[in-house]
Amino acid sequence: MPDIELSAGRIDYTDTGGPGETVVLVPGLAFDDSVWQAVVDDLRADFRVVVPVLPIGSHRRAMRPEADLSARGVADVLAEFMERLDLRDVTLVQNDAGTAQLLVGVRDARIGRLVLTSCEALENYPPGVQGRTLHAASRIPGGLFLLLQSFRVPFLVRMPSSLGGMAKRPIPYELVRRWYTPLLTDRAVRRDFAKFCGSVEKDTYLRAAERLREFRGPALVAWGAEDRMMPPETGRRLAALLPRGQYVEIPDSRTLIPLDNPRGLCAELRRFIKETGTDRA
Repeated sequence: MPDIELSAGRIDYTDTGGPGETVVLVPGLAFDDSVWQAVVDDLRADFRVVVPVLPIGSHRRAMRPEADLSARGVADVLAEFMERLDLRDVTLVQNDAGTAQLLVGVRDARIGRLVLTSCEALENYPPGVQGRTLHAASRIPGGLFLLLQSFRVPFLVRMPSSLGGMAKRPIPYELVRRWYTPLLTDRAVRRDFAKFCGSVEKDTYLRAAERLREFRGPALVAWGAEDRMMPPETGRRLAALLPRGQYVEIPDSRTLIPLDNPRGLCAELRRFIKETGTDRA
């Protein structure tokens, strides 16, 4: 797995290479590139697909102690990553976390198309019972460490108040182990995670939403039709804010659309990219 040194520290990423248009897939909180694997496999024949592992829980190397890992700081990591790889005119696809939104109107010169799939937005931040629980635990000394121990127990992981509420079907526990092993075994990675979880400002995505009105490129908002953590109404409101926004619902899926219905998501991505291929601002 290649890696790259950034201002905050060294991050891993996957890159399929190839001559096709570049699609950047951004994982959410405490997920790594594997959450996108089925989507990568589907798209790689026709696109260059790049997946950075952002420093928000599933990263295997801790960032520098002084690194800004607030929501805004992590967005800066993503922007610097695209700049360092010289990725241009990318189709930027976000799931779960709202990181991509924070680039609009700030550091969005490399974004040709924006795709938001079931992610925190507007006033839904921190999102759902899962987000609020993480935020509360991050404010209590030792709280995050104790909460994270629940991910050692498959039964607790499957509960609706945990990862079980984010996917329609049970998530293979080997994936959960992969995602959470850094948090469970590396104190410095937990420090990075706590920075992000404890930096919540309630109006973060309300302010970002105002800047979405300025994005002139094509935008797709693709929401899990059965999402409980990120209500579909939030997705419809996001699409209405984007001047060239489209809204679709991906059937048979909740928040983790790349796991629940990757085929449906890829079909919408291909359609969207094809239809906007000669129509980008």
